[in-house]
Amino acid sequence: MDTSTLLPRPLDTRTCEQARLSRDARFDGLFFTAVTSTRIYCRPVCPAPSPKAANVRYYASAAAAEADGFRPCLRCRPELAPGNDVWQRGEHAVARALTLIEHGELEHGSVDTLAARLDLGARQLRRLFVEHVGVPPIRVHTTRRLLFAKQLLTETAMPVTEVAMAAGFGSLRRFNAAFAQANRIAPRELRRLPRAPAGAPLVLKLGYRPPYDFAALLAFLRGRALPGVEAVDEASYSRVFGDPAAPSWLRVSVGARDEHALRLEVHGVPPGELLAVVTRLRRMFDLDAAPQTIAAAFRRDAVLGPLVRKHPGQRLPGGWDGFEIAVRAILGQQVSVAAARTLAARVVERFGTPVAGAPPGLAKLFPDAAQLVEADLGALGITTARAATIRGVAQALLDGRIDFRPEQPLDAFAERWVALPGIGAWTAHYMAMRGLSHPDAFPAADLILRRAAAPGGDALSTRAMEQRAEAWRPWRAYAVMHLWRSVAVAPKTKPSR
Repeated sequence: MDTSTLLPRPLDTRTCEQARLSRDARFDGLFFTAVTSTRIYCRPVCPAPSPKAANVRYYASAAAAEADGFRPCLRCRPELAPGNDVWQRGEHAVARALTLIEHGELEHGSVDTLAARLDLGARQLRRLFVEHVGVPPIRVHTTRRLLFAKQLLTETAMPVTEVAMAAGFGSLRRFNAAFAQANRIAPRELRRLPRAPAGAPLVLKLGYRPPYDFAALLAFLRGRALPGVEAVDEASYSRVFGDPAAPSWLRVSVGARDEHALRLEVHGVPPGELLAVVTRLRRMFDLDAAPQTIAAAFRRDAVLGPLVRKHPGQRLPGGWDGFEIAVRAILGQQVSVAAARTLAARVVERFGTPVAGAPPGLAKLFPDAAQLVEADLGALGITTARAATIRGVAQALLDGRIDFRPEQPLDAFAERWVALPGIGAWTAHYMAMRGLSHPDAFPAADLILRRAAAPGGDALSTRAMEQRAEAWRPWRAYAVMHLWRSVAVAPKTKPSR
């Protein structure tokens, strides 16, 4: 089966049929299978007996299948399917709109305001969604909420009222009606677990598309982990966040062997914020990536081809918070990862907000922009220039001159950031890699990167590196991770200007 491009638009029926019959996990979430005889839609990995081809329809999204009257399968659980990265990340208007929907734009806004953020008309945006996704934006938003509610009802003991709140429904009656219409059963009929004891963490599955090198991602995060804020061991990532008076914490670890999913434990997260936390973690751990698509872009490259074959599950490690990534990127200019971590740890120790009630080792929140805008950083061993840059970035964020809006194009993001004193192209693109999880961010000036791309010779110039990387678009950030990993050396760069 040709997986070089996976699923083109429109869906290729022959490819879908082969993936369905072979239960190919690489296609999980890239399409959904609906059976006309049962009116149920499934993931291509569904373990149920394969229906007759004459009774099968294929849909590019769960929302499109539900719009045609199909209900989600209780066995393969479409709510666990990873997202379709082809349309979730990128410069296309649909990709940017899907990103905004994921980040809750339609929770309190309208399709008109969503379209305005993309400089489009609402009618044009609806047309693009129907063409590429199969349904209007509001359908995508509603299906996303209902599938998340279905996961909470199936995997947790949360009260139905809290599930409704977590899924973004302000009214329990509206939630019950919408859920029953989509699933043909009432929410309470999915209850499988007894009510959890007070204080017990909530446990959820975070699905991904294999292969997935979780160990490599943890190793990257472990080398940069900030004591007190996060803890990373060989098998898990933990972090404290939220309200200092009532902090939340989470732990992401390896899931069951027979499932393509990570295990998430969350404690103290208000129901209304739970979906946002899950969305943030899916981005941070790059759970929606399509590794076959990315590998296809590098397969014939003399440098990257062998690396992709050696590390087929490489992911792009994101960051929890954009401002935190910005501070750490500035501290990392022209120094090693270990040195940057030491400086960042001092910032946390001096200006971080203490919390109580979290597990051992998680005792502080990373300071926000308001806490650092006038902070005296010089006493921490931070150079005068970098201290000024951090304060300048904090002020610019508070003023709204820069931000980490997830839908903004890469070039626009970089242009706004490099206009600030002390921020160069390397720093801006590194922040786009980690803070936005942008798949095409590319810190071309990185010295280790330029050496790794020219094995056996002198380091490429920045200009030559940029030209060399044109063939790697739109996945240049993954090329960066492969090249950094190939030399196993912390990346360094000249100071940004």
